[in-house]
Amino acid sequence: MKTIQLLKTAGSIAVVAFALNANAQTSASAPPAASESVGQHIDDGTITTKVKVDLLAAKNVKSTHIHVKTRKGVVWLTGSVPSADDKSAAEDVVQSVKGVTSVKNHLKVAAD
Repeated sequence: MKTIQLLKTAGSIAVVAFALNANAQTSASAPPAASESVGQHIDDGTITTKVKVDLLAAKNVKSTHIHVKTRKGVVWLTGSVPSADDKSAAEDVVQSVKGVTSVKNHLKVAAD
């Protein structure tokens, strides 16, 4: 039991570290970052990190191939999931994150 909690905590820390150190992911459907203020960029970064952590913690979402981009509170999901249920569940998880104004779910369903 302690091992599972340790793995969840380590995974969350890894996601946060990756989000803070990674360059912004690009997506054809996401707007450019040039139009946002520093404060908005920080808020969007916080939302993106929280979304990634929540997706990893969600038991009903296989999220290893989901990419997250946030602009002005709008979250774009790209990548692939194994089923339509995972796609829907991922959107539900994102909708519940504080600060998310809407979700653009561009996840593709691709069987393993």
